[in-house]
Amino acid sequence: MVSARRAETRWVTRIIPFVLGGCAGFATYAVVKHICLDYFISDQRQDGTAIAFLILYFIFLLLMLMTYFRVFLVIQYNPGVTPLGPKATEWHAKAKGRGRRERDLEAATRYEARPDDNPDSPGLEAFYSKDVFVCETDGRPRWCSTCCNWKLDRAHHCSELERCVKKMDHYCPWVGGIVAETSFKFFVQFTFYTAILCIIVVVASILCLQSKARKGDGVDGVAVGALAVAALFGLFTLTMTLTSIRYILINLTTVDYVKSKNIVHQLAIRVPRGTPPGQNYNVITYPLPEHTNGSGQPGQLTRNESSSARDQLARRTFAIVRTEMGENPWDLGYYRNWKSVMGDNLIDWLLPINESPCAKYESNESFYEMGPLYHQLRVRFGLPELSSENESGEMCEQKRRDKLGMNGTRD
Repeated sequence: MVSARRAETRWVTRIIPFVLGGCAGFATYAVVKHICLDYFISDQRQDGTAIAFLILYFIFLLLMLMTYFRVFLVIQYNPGVTPLGPKATEWHAKAKGRGRRERDLEAATRYEARPDDNPDSPGLEAFYSKDVFVCETDGRPRWCSTCCNWKLDRAHHCSELERCVKKMDHYCPWVGGIVAETSFKFFVQFTFYTAILCIIVVVASILCLQSKARKGDGVDGVAVGALAVAALFGLFTLTMTLTSIRYILINLTTVDYVKSKNIVHQLAIRVPRGTPPGQNYNVITYPLPEHTNGSGQPGQLTRNESSSARDQLARRTFAIVRTEMGENPWDLGYYRNWKSVMGDNLIDWLLPINESPCAKYESNESFYEMGPLYHQLRVRFGLPELSSENESGEMCEQKRRDKLGMNGTRD
């Protein structure tokens, strides 16, 4: 489990579920007993109205509770954080047992801001084994100086958790923590069912108050209280639901959307091995060469001329290109964007059973499925297409390496 860095945030996150439970309990008492049983059935003899409200209320109360516990548990046990690098892991191990104040004072100087220059840096191969990934100007992936690790595509560093989070949306104490790739679908379902439940409470309360006003019974404090609580939470959750649906349809998170108008993505796109730089793009070849100079000491990057034919076959060349401002490489179109988060069928959309397909996406092409812009960029920059011979050779080499990895390294 990953907890918030600040003590006040941790306590708010722990207390809020009890506040939500109290509000849900009060709303249940107001609608079920006070309005439906005591007023509509016992007083007014409107059994049909009461039964209709009771059925609707309990259906959506059950759905709300199911989705809430699903999103809460996922956030606690599978929040979607990325692994820490070796240096960050080492610091965390040393920090155990120290006081919070001592750890905070040391935090500012515990990591190196510059990326790992080791050509065999842990985690680097996960990027250049893809056909396209987000990169910096030099062609290497983005680097998180706090996590001391390469930052996955669409991952953002959460200051509350001090960890990078895959497809981070926002930190929400109402559901117990960070809403991200693994929990966003369940969060949307929770806010949707909560909004509907609040609408049911609002309608039941208004009908009760109107009926009592016509009879001259005076103001019903319980009904007014239920109306106020339901209207407040209903407005909030309905706004969150509509906003989240909008982001799903354009395949952005809240963090992405804030920067979407002014951001330019830089991508490393695989091209045939040995492709030279073009007029409007540079290239980089992986695995990166060693840092050596004439004396054998660390220096400029140079290609190892003595590398074997097998190593040459395993090399991959990437062109470094930039999108236009505001372009989204992961926009698949409204329907496919929706399915990538919510699932492939109506049951997935309505029930908190299966996780989002994007959280299970595994492809040699990219970390997340890319839309038409990926192929448009190849055309826009005149990037040469990968030949079938080039691809088959690299696939054979990859299979050979995988086999050796399973059977043990051999000369």
